[in-house]
Amino acid sequence: MTEPTDPTDPAIPPSQTDPTEAVEVRRWGPTPNQPAMQPWSTRPPMAAATTVDRRAWAPGAIVALAVVAGIVSGSLSATAVSTVLRQPASAVGSQAPVGDNVSNVRIDESSAIITAVQSAMPAVVKIQSSTGGGQATGSGFIYDADGWILTNRHVVADAQTLTVILSDSRELNGRVYGIDTLTDLAIVKVDATDLPTIKIGSSADLEQGQLAIAIGNPLGEFENTVTTGVISGLGRQIVAGSQATSSSEQLNNLIQTDAAINPGNSGGPLLNSAGQVIGVNTAVSQDAQGIGFAIPIDVARPIMQQAVDGKELTRPWIGIYYQPVTKQLADERNLSVDSGVIVDASDTRPAVFPNSPAAQAGIQEGDVITAIDGTQLDAETDLAELMLLHQPGDKVTLSILRGGSSRDVQVTLGTLPEQR
Repeated sequence: MTEPTDPTDPAIPPSQTDPTEAVEVRRWGPTPNQPAMQPWSTRPPMAAATTVDRRAWAPGAIVALAVVAGIVSGSLSATAVSTVLRQPASAVGSQAPVGDNVSNVRIDESSAIITAVQSAMPAVVKIQSSTGGGQATGSGFIYDADGWILTNRHVVADAQTLTVILSDSRELNGRVYGIDTLTDLAIVKVDATDLPTIKIGSSADLEQGQLAIAIGNPLGEFENTVTTGVISGLGRQIVAGSQATSSSEQLNNLIQTDAAINPGNSGGPLLNSAGQVIGVNTAVSQDAQGIGFAIPIDVARPIMQQAVDGKELTRPWIGIYYQPVTKQLADERNLSVDSGVIVDASDTRPAVFPNSPAAQAGIQEGDVITAIDGTQLDAETDLAELMLLHQPGDKVTLSILRGGSSRDVQVTLGTLPEQR
């Protein structure tokens, strides 16, 4: 999303925060009241910017590119938590050698991209928001024919009016149905039926190197722009800040892609070769090229269903800060296990949030959580990701190692408080 440009907004200074600092599921939770730690930006910088800044496009000078933010962690954290040219490899002249295998690959991949785009494009929308500070433009996509649209939270935050422009140029009034308390996602509703919908895929089994296709409205004027690339990395972590609000968020577990993402792309879909949504385009490095980020679609799936069911958008919450247990950490703290997560405090926050479900269940600082409902926690299985499978009110059993002895503790999950 691109936000209204304000030349008076000061740049946010780089953070001195230790990136190894413990957080309750370093992946999820409301915005920490601390400065940014990485030079990312989601808004056109007025000067040499040093943060990730919110990214909707507002009319103005075209400057350095950077886009918005996604999965957050911090205080009140929750443990919920190949591109080719279209032109086929036909012979240019009778003497031009063409390898059959290469030719076939090019045709197949190009056809896959074209087919995927044709399938998804009708459901990709342009979102124009009007706020007290001006107008901004972002993207979104229709996932239910009765007018349910997924986008980024920062695209619609503080909007006084919303206009949703469909791919066939129809303009509909939109309203914010709900803001996700866990991530930089939001649900927008328009009063219409029989709308085109996009296919929803899965982000669970993504692999580096696989094809990635981004669709959106860069700069707010080049509607339905398609860019392609690959999945460059998984589980990425950045810190995003807003020059407009002087706030920062730690964003974790993001999909990294080299498909071009520009101001105005925020909230648009990242697709696989089958035209299925695997992520929500959300951020790009302002200091480098070909480094963009998307929120995994599996993170959004619970709130998407809640909205369709007419429910309030909620996320489960345990109320602890933790860090993963590694072999190095186990050696440093003389732990008997080298996997799981340890409930840990920092200089500015307690290990267990007061009056949280964890506190009520008797979980203490220094406890090592080794499993949840019998599923072992390790480098490939994170506590936050397992929490995404649950709803507030669910009961889960945590296997805990404390003082050399093991015990099972039952926790009734609460509701993640709204970000402050």
